[in-house]
Amino acid sequence: MKDPRIETLADILVNYSAAVKKGDIVIIDFSGVKALPLVEAVYARCLRNGARYVEHNFSTEDLTRIFYEEAGEAQLSYFPKHRLEAMKKATAYIGISATENTQSYAALEMAKMVRRQQVLRSISDRRVDHTRWVVTRYPTAGLAQDARMSLSAFEDLYFKACNIDWPDFAKKITRLWRMVQRTREVRIVSSDTDLRFSKKGIPAVKSEGLRNMPDGEVFTAPVKDSIEGHITYNVPSLYYGKEFGGVRFEFRKGRIVDASCRLGAQKELEKILDADAGARYIGEFSFGLNKNIKTPMKNILFDEKICGSIHLTPGHAYKDADNGNRSSVHWDLVKMLQGDGEVYLDGRLVQKDGKFVVGELKGLNP
Repeated sequence: MKDPRIETLADILVNYSAAVKKGDIVIIDFSGVKALPLVEAVYARCLRNGARYVEHNFSTEDLTRIFYEEAGEAQLSYFPKHRLEAMKKATAYIGISATENTQSYAALEMAKMVRRQQVLRSISDRRVDHTRWVVTRYPTAGLAQDARMSLSAFEDLYFKACNIDWPDFAKKITRLWRMVQRTREVRIVSSDTDLRFSKKGIPAVKSEGLRNMPDGEVFTAPVKDSIEGHITYNVPSLYYGKEFGGVRFEFRKGRIVDASCRLGAQKELEKILDADAGARYIGEFSFGLNKNIKTPMKNILFDEKICGSIHLTPGHAYKDADNGNRSSVHWDLVKMLQGDGEVYLDGRLVQKDGKFVVGELKGLNP
């Protein structure tokens, strides 16, 4: 018997997030066979909604691993123009991954993966900028293990975090969005962290279930050369299968001038930051707001939404909150502020120890 929560989520992804309608050209990219129940439910709804064409592309982490193990220079640098042309025709995009083994890429060369990401960047940019898109991570034993949960417990968390009333959520975060929208300067103070930046002239954006699933953020971006200070992140992060923890950045005129990590190889960290000129600048600052996500799971899509967290992202800026930074990298590194941290907007304390202290925002607290 199919889990009814899958049907609910498929409705959200198709009818709310991607808003698939008659005449649409839809691309469904999915990875891992465990995702099939959700993929099938999504595919059926796209057709029922009258989409003119629904393309579905399948992969696995093992196929990706084989590529990086075997690919030579000509294959790494080859640009699949046909994929870009397909994305140019698409009006909606739904990505669903079901990773079985989050360590599949741990032994691969970081330089190869970063290089390939650079080659494919224009395809992902086209998707982000010109389609109604949404991506999700379907529960697997591998993801549950990283989260230190049983599979059934992780499934419960996943569906609680995804299957919520997103239009109502959007209304509830509007006050914070307006506050961030009019803010000119941000300061973050916490353990081994003290930094400030300007966001003058850069808009704020509500993440309300339209692009990520689970979702729940209000984000903006710093003026590119304005960050001064340092930050130490306290949430471990997997980047192309390689784990980093205790990442620390020092900034001067917006640029990361010194980087270190307590967990992970320093040389691998440097390879990410040296991918291109934009990788050492920040492309996003965000508040995590999903009340059903409370602890780190080594999965960026979930961890960046932890209620009471912030993330400050090296790399590419979104055009909705654009500071002009361009990069093949977009690495959402997360800092939880519960019990240790303050966020100031234009000198006003708005969040302390992971909880909002301004009256009109207290409803966003766990």
